[in-house]
Amino acid sequence: MNTQNSLALRLLRDHVTYVIFLAVTIFFAVVAPNFASFATAGAILRITAIVSVIAIGMTFVIISGEIDLSVGSVASFSGMILALLLDAGLPSWLGAILTLAMGAAIGAVNGLLVTRLKIPSFLVTLGMLSVFSGAALTVTNTMPVPIVENGINNVLWNGSLFTIAAPVWWTLLVVLLGYYLLHVSLFGRRVLAVGGNAVAASFSGINVNRTKIWAFVLSGSAAALAGMMLAARSTAGNPSLGAGLELDVIAAVIIGGTSLFGGYGTILGSVIGAIFIGIIGFGLLVMGFSTSVQEIIKGAIIILAVSVNRR
Repeated sequence: MNTQNSLALRLLRDHVTYVIFLAVTIFFAVVAPNFASFATAGAILRITAIVSVIAIGMTFVIISGEIDLSVGSVASFSGMILALLLDAGLPSWLGAILTLAMGAAIGAVNGLLVTRLKIPSFLVTLGMLSVFSGAALTVTNTMPVPIVENGINNVLWNGSLFTIAAPVWWTLLVVLLGYYLLHVSLFGRRVLAVGGNAVAASFSGINVNRTKIWAFVLSGSAAALAGMMLAARSTAGNPSLGAGLELDVIAAVIIGGTSLFGGYGTILGSVIGAIFIGIIGFGLLVMGFSTSVQEIIKGAIIILAVSVNRR
C-alpha cells in the first residue's frame, strides 16, 4: 500500500501542471458563460499561437542552461523587417526567408557572445532586448509599416485549412519540428546533456559551445516566425507588437515543466504552458474582469503553478 501511495504521489508531482491545467479549465467551463465550446477552444489556440511558437524555441535555450530575454524585441523587429522588405517590392516568400535568416543570425550572435565571451546569457539577451526594441522603433521612426500583401497575411494568420486557422497549423508544424529535434534527434540528447552537466557533456565529446549556439539559433528563428505572424495579424509591422512577450514565454516554458536550471524539459509541456496562460487570460476576460485585475489574478496563478512544479 505504501508503495502504491508513493507511486501515486510521484505521478501527481510529475504531472502537477496538467492537474492544475485541468482544474482551471473546468473552473472556467463551469463559471464563465459560453466558455466550454469549440469556438472558445479555437480562439484560445489561435491567440496562444505566438507564445507557443516562441516557447518551443525558448525550451531549447532553457534546457541548455541559458535564457533568452530578447525574443519579444526580436519578434517586433522581425515584423518590421518583413513589412519593409515587402514594401520594397520583394516577393513574400523571399521576404519571409530573409526574415527567418535574420532571426537565426541574431540567435547565433547571442550564442556566440554567451559562449565565446563568457558573458551570462541573462545580460547578453537583456542587452539585445534593448538593442532590438530601439532598432524596431528607429528603422521607421516609430511608425508602423502597412502590409498590403494579403497573400502572406492569409498564409501566416488570416487564412485557414480544413476549417483550422493558419496560426494553429504553424504552431503544429513548429511543435512537430521541435519534438523531433529535442526528443528524437541526437541534437536533442546533446542539449539535455549540456543542460544537465556541461562539464560531463564536454568530457563525453559533446561540443558544449556549439550546442548552446544552435539552441539560441532556434530561439531566434522561432521569435522571427512569431514576429511575422504578429505582423500578419495586425497587417502591419509595428515596433511595439512583441513588447513583454518574453515574460509570458518564459512562464509558459517553466509552467510546462522545463527546469529553469537546465537539463530537463519537453516540447509538449511548453505548449501546454502557453495554452494554460491563454486559458487564464481568456477565461478572466469572459468573466468580465478588468485588465488590471486580470493581470493580478493571472500572475498569482502562474506563481502558484511554477512553485508546485519546481525541479
